[in-house]
Amino acid sequence: MATSFSGQQDKQALVLGATGAIGGEVARQLHEAGWQVRALHRRGSPAAGAAADGIEWQQGDAMDREAVMRAASGCQVIVHAVNPPGYRNWSQLVLPMIGNTIAAAQAAGATIVLPGTVYNYGPDAFPTLREDQPQQPRTRKGAIRVELERQLQAATAQGVRTIVVRAGDFFGPRLTANSWFSQGLVKAGQPVRTVQLPGRPGVGHQWAYVPDVARTMIELIERRETLPPFAAFHLGGHWDPDGTKMAEAICRIARLHGAKPRQRRFSWALVFAAAPFMTTLRELLEMRYLWRVPVRLDNARLVATLGREPHTPLDVAVGATLAGIGCLDRPPAAAPLAAHAK
Repeated sequence: MATSFSGQQDKQALVLGATGAIGGEVARQLHEAGWQVRALHRRGSPAAGAAADGIEWQQGDAMDREAVMRAASGCQVIVHAVNPPGYRNWSQLVLPMIGNTIAAAQAAGATIVLPGTVYNYGPDAFPTLREDQPQQPRTRKGAIRVELERQLQAATAQGVRTIVVRAGDFFGPRLTANSWFSQGLVKAGQPVRTVQLPGRPGVGHQWAYVPDVARTMIELIERRETLPPFAAFHLGGHWDPDGTKMAEAICRIARLHGAKPRQRRFSWALVFAAAPFMTTLRELLEMRYLWRVPVRLDNARLVATLGREPHTPLDVAVGATLAGIGCLDRPPAAAPLAAHAK
């Protein structure tokens, strides 16, 4: 049963990383659900139109503990959706930031909500990931994320509650950076002429539509008092069983808008060649294994908790994403089916 609240003062949330795709979407959906939403930014407000999303921007940085604690005062929820950009500086930034969030949550009595990653798991857990499997990562970033969640679990002894929602590769209408969809399969801001396939032929891949991820978090937030102190959930999202279905959906939508896209294999050789000169590409190569083996998230626990998983049909999600990231030239010749939840 969802927790009910008597007043606006009981529905205040701090979103760290609100300028990012998942943090921004969670902030917008929280506001639409009647929450007062705060966010931190180094300059206060990141853009002139930020107030339109109903977010109260405060000046501060997730690396500044006093700023985080000040912004979290009076909040019942802290969404920790902040990560170093471009996969860089994880070892210096990720754990100090979660330490600040834990301290702020303890002081405010707030529940932490964390977008999780599949990096936490190693090959021993593949191909189907469940919440109760051991986390034995093979990468540096995976080890950092395991330690991050270990600290959150340890914080339950101090009364800090956490909800983790783990999902596949994000795609969505506002996600133009740090996204395989908008930087690998297609190029944000450019018409769809070529769709690249990064994975091995026949290898499945997990995708997650950002508005669905945010909706799932909102529904779990409303049930937070009924959940265990540390509650982890896996989102089923969109499973591409052979690594071609996402590319085919992109091509279908692009053709409705007059494009004639073609598919081709992603050139990992170029990434290898440029990696010595670009930190982001070196970090990207560390995660290549997720395109070489099938890794699928089991959402049975989430469905048992919510009754179903918020889910937008693939063509609707892809169409909204392509339109949002500036890849469609003209209105469609025919509209896809409306979104639904299952």
